Amino acid sequence: MVNRLPLEDVVLVRLRPTEEERNHVCGLAKRLLAAIAKSGKAEGMVVGSVARNTWVRGDRDLDIFMLFDPALSREALEAEGLALARSIAESFTDRFHEKYAEHPYINATIDNVDVDLVPCYSVDSAERIQSAVDRTPFHTRYISGRINGLIDDVLLLKQFAKAGGIYGSDQMTEGFSGYLCELLVLYYGGFSPLIQAAESWRPGFVIDIEKHAAKKFEEPLVVIDPVDPKRNVAAAVSLNRMAGFVELARGYSENPAYEFFLHPMERCILKKELAERIARRRTFVFAVTFATPPYIPEVVVPQLKRSVSAVRELLERNGFAVNHASYDMQAETCMILLELLVGNLPSIRRHLGPPLWNPLNADKFREKHLAEHLSGPFIENGRYEMEVPREYQTARSLLASDALLSARLGKHVRLSMEQGWTLHEGPECWQEEFAPFIAEFFDRCSPLTRILRENKKG
Repeated sequence: MVNRLPLEDVVLVRLRPTEEERNHVCGLAKRLLAAIAKSGKAEGMVVGSVARNTWVRGDRDLDIFMLFDPALSREALEAEGLALARSIAESFTDRFHEKYAEHPYINATIDNVDVDLVPCYSVDSAERIQSAVDRTPFHTRYISGRINGLIDDVLLLKQFAKAGGIYGSDQMTEGFSGYLCELLVLYYGGFSPLIQAAESWRPGFVIDIEKHAAKKFEEPLVVIDPVDPKRNVAAAVSLNRMAGFVELARGYSENPAYEFFLHPMERCILKKELAERIARRRTFVFAVTFATPPYIPEVVVPQLKRSVSAVRELLERNGFAVNHASYDMQAETCMILLELLVGNLPSIRRHLGPPLWNPLNADKFREKHLAEHLSGPFIENGRYEMEVPREYQTARSLLASDALLSARLGKHVRLSMEQGWTLHEGPECWQEEFAPFIAEFFDRCSPLTRILRENKKG
């Protein structure tokens, strides 16, 4: 019997799915499996948290895998799998569409349940997988055979991570997946021992339940997949998310509170508030907006990250110090938001030349700039220097110029921006669909800091 705090028992009452909800979701799963079996083309299998009884109340996500003969070619699997998934979805609802991971699948909304119908190969060993999704059934079998007695602990951990804003292995979140949460609870034998252990985690920490790692990993947190010794289940967890979890664990150990399991309130900011915030900070704020590239988030988000870094480098290379830069992606529009410490610069800049001890290059430098009517070349610390005209005297002129396209943008971001972008400055950066993102941009704080502040307000 796992020892729990009284508040954790209170939390669990609202985390466990109700009997009605369980019957509804599991009943739908049975009907979908029956439809797949009736087709005679594949074997159906429920995977994910529903199959493992580790789903939190209200998370109505149902993953149905359709296991095909591994003798099928990859092209045949995609064609036949997608056709079967579409026909199954059509027999239940008209609300479905194609999505893409390693290969296409169908996402549908059936009886208010979010359903993924995913084709994969029915392989007899995780060592024989032909695509990444083939591994998932082995995850389900591994967890299902070991999780009994620890399901409530998984629910607590999932909610703890959600409340801390670090749940989800998607590119935007870079946090803890459901499978990772399950493995951590299994490894430590419960929620409480995990929290105690996580207080002392450091980057490079490795967990290998089966003691079978087949390679070394460079990520901050390493949890070797029990069914695949070459895979790190925690690969998506960024250094900041790992640090956030450690901070939350320390805070909870020191002062357990119900607030550690409450979803954070969505932040928002009005245009007037943004104007006041910028005026107080006396910084220079710019927003670059452009059409969202027509690809799945798993493709676009890494390119947005790269593009933000590239724009930041471009600004700083031209003398504009950046305090903070981030991005957000909505269905139709993306935004790169920048806060600069410097927005305007003098019309000249210093240009460093070669040392006098390099006569060939020193002579060339001097001859090149002889006719210019600016200061220099002069000697400073044994080398030539010049004062030259600055190409961009304002950050606005730089961000509005084609120089922005010279930055090392992500491929699809570049293609989108080549069709045009919009530049806003100051309070004009405010747009209703980006209001939560802008609010978070200016109210950055660690997960524990947010909880402690909200406790104080309460």
